[in-house]
Amino acid sequence: MKNFYRILVLVALCFVFLTACSEPPKPESTVDKYMAAWQKQDFKSMYDMLDSKSKKAISKKEFVDRYTTIYGGIEAADLKVKASGKVKQNEKQEEKAETSYSVKMNTLAGPVDYTHNIKLNLEEKEDTESWRIEWNPSHIFPQMKEGDKISASSIAPKRGAILDREGNPLAVNGTAYEVSIVPQELPEDQSKTIVPLAKILGMTPEEVQKKLDQPWVKPEYSVPIKKMQTDNPDIQKAVALEGVQSPKAETRLYPLGEAAAHLTGYIAQVNADDLKKLEGKGYTAQDFVGKAGLEKLYEEQLRGQAGGVIKVLTSEKEEKAVVAENEVVNGKDVKTTIDSGVQKSIYAQLQGDVGTSSAIHPTTGEVLALVNSPAYNPNEYTLGMTEAVSKKWRDNPKNPSLNRFVYTYAPGSVLKPITAAIGMENGTLNPSDVMNVSGKSWQKDKSWGKYTVTRVSAVPNVNLEKALIYSDNIYFAQAALKIGQEPFVNGLKKFGFGEDLPLANPSTIGEEGMTEVQLADSGYGQGKVEMSPLHLGISYTPFLNNGNLLKPQILQDEAGGQPTVLKENVISEETAAILRDDMSKVVSNPAGTAHDAYMAKLPLAGKTGTAELKASKEDKNGMELGWFVAYNTQNPSLLVTMMIEDVKGRGGSHYLVPKVKKVFQDYQPKS
Repeated sequence: MKNFYRILVLVALCFVFLTACSEPPKPESTVDKYMAAWQKQDFKSMYDMLDSKSKKAISKKEFVDRYTTIYGGIEAADLKVKASGKVKQNEKQEEKAETSYSVKMNTLAGPVDYTHNIKLNLEEKEDTESWRIEWNPSHIFPQMKEGDKISASSIAPKRGAILDREGNPLAVNGTAYEVSIVPQELPEDQSKTIVPLAKILGMTPEEVQKKLDQPWVKPEYSVPIKKMQTDNPDIQKAVALEGVQSPKAETRLYPLGEAAAHLTGYIAQVNADDLKKLEGKGYTAQDFVGKAGLEKLYEEQLRGQAGGVIKVLTSEKEEKAVVAENEVVNGKDVKTTIDSGVQKSIYAQLQGDVGTSSAIHPTTGEVLALVNSPAYNPNEYTLGMTEAVSKKWRDNPKNPSLNRFVYTYAPGSVLKPITAAIGMENGTLNPSDVMNVSGKSWQKDKSWGKYTVTRVSAVPNVNLEKALIYSDNIYFAQAALKIGQEPFVNGLKKFGFGEDLPLANPSTIGEEGMTEVQLADSGYGQGKVEMSPLHLGISYTPFLNNGNLLKPQILQDEAGGQPTVLKENVISEETAAILRDDMSKVVSNPAGTAHDAYMAKLPLAGKTGTAELKASKEDKNGMELGWFVAYNTQNPSLLVTMMIEDVKGRGGSHYLVPKVKKVFQDYQPKS
């Protein structure tokens, strides 16, 4: 009897199990899986969920290729797909169901957002029932029907120009000749065109041939080889060759060339790394982006916003519907405070040397020039960089690609007016007090070992005025020691040390672990002090602005010809007046280190400096950096800071004095 009951229980359990197993599948499960695959753009999995009728209408390859091509063409991003309603089964035909879904995405034509219906059919295959998607082209976009196609096009914005203070172009959209070859029009012996053309363009025949061997090239296509500026006389030689054309094409041009290369920077086609950094900002592989200088710094403003349109076309290519559209927004011009005349004048003086320079308006803080030498020609990037030019720059030991004005350097004696100002403000330096040191070397005491501070002239009875005229290292070493490390560092911070400046790294002072010797050396611009040329110029602004340190400004809209104070009351007006008078004598006094810059009708004030770069204290052959900072005392509308490397044996800082003098002679201030 017990066995009988056991059998009954077993039968009942099997009945329950079979009943559960035979429960029909739910359409919601298929919908959820389909939407999830769609959002992942897993088009193969989507196809696997289609019903038999849909699969007869379109193959898996056609289905996948269609979605891939359309989504790629419209630059679909941030795709969101989800069921937006309940699945409803047909009351009369239970094997049919319907629901709605929503799609959101970003595209080259802006956001796309739509809701649409989707049908499902219950199909049986190999004794298994499952819900399947009934697909048609309207699922891609509701406006689509069989035979329709999608057209997507983007409209590139016109890049804004970079202008100087007078509206003259520093970077501008211009035209150039795009030297091209039509392969089918080449002579039978193609070398008769390729070899001379390569020579004209500064390329190798192999570089030209590589352009012609690109996968997309067809015999009738015009293949761009390189651009030439419209004033290049060699263009006539190029087009005279069989098979060569030279239509005009838009290109980015840099009228000042090398003179403003590191300032303007350049644009180039985006690469894979750029696309990663710029993800979500609408860039494509065909776009150009600012790679350096102002082109990079103000990329967002200069670039503008691309426009685009996505359309549904009939099989006859007639417009049927617009899916999405946004208007192009052209880039805005960047009008700077740069003076092209000063920029070119300084570059002319630096050419042939390794160095850098900045120029500012000392009573407004406007940046008038930022210059490097050697430099590269930014037009090479937009006209078409050749391997020969690229190799020349790479192999040049002077590194013309290096942007020197953003770096910091030991300033040498041009720091001395700042040290003096800090000492006077802290009450440790009295301008009339006399330092009595005989000879050209000095040390505080025997704890310094063999190390001594040296000076060029053994001038007795040195006060502040003489210390600046003769550039006495010992005087300013003692001044720094009297100030003390912490007050000295704090004083430098008031002059902008550690501040972020446009187009320059912050100037630094070694705050921790500074020895007594390093503090003494720092007082005359060696030791632990480093400055950028732009900051050095800005650090002189308290001497001409009632003790206020001005903020450097490079955008004319922000500057407006008016100063912006970065730090107020850095020094007193009395301190500023004393130092202005002393720096004037550095030039006017025949014994002054900058006397070669003296001009009765164009009086200058300033300070020279030579910084020694030694690998060790025992190194006697270290490189020297020469500095000169100067401004016009009668019309203080220009202050020039110049640094040139390797001036040892060339007069040290004296090598720079006539160069800076020439810049002031060339300068034509606008009233």
